[in-house]
Amino acid sequence: MTIALIAHDAKKELMIQFCTAYKAVLSRHHLCATGTTGKQVAEATGLPIKRFLSGAQGGGQEISARISCDEIDVLLFFRDPINSKNSDNPTDLNLLRLCDVHNVPVATNIATAEALILALERGDLDWREIGNPVM
Repeated sequence: MTIALIAHDAKKELMIQFCTAYKAVLSRHHLCATGTTGKQVAEATGLPIKRFLSGAQGGGQEISARISCDEIDVLLFFRDPINSKNSDNPTDLNLLRLCDVHNVPVATNIATAEALILALERGDLDWREIGNPVM
């Protein structure tokens, strides 16, 4: 499966800690991320991560496009709801809307990310591969 990683600045360290804790699970999947998040997670964990542009340069839109094309199976998007500049960002809202449209499981905080990663490990998300076979 392909897992996309995005983290607002205030949540990048939490994303690194999460990916370090679940490195064994994540290593069995394809990972992609916005530029800065991907760089920091890859450096901290050694996981191979396809990096897109940084969020400010359009990385979120690149991931949105891949969601629209059914190329992303899970989105881990650690948002910062406290910072007002992030809370109503149209790019972020569109990303979440596309996950709803394309039935992509999405976690916006560490609690839901842990639930998704454990479901992924158990095989609870295998329906994504049946519905979206790799060509």
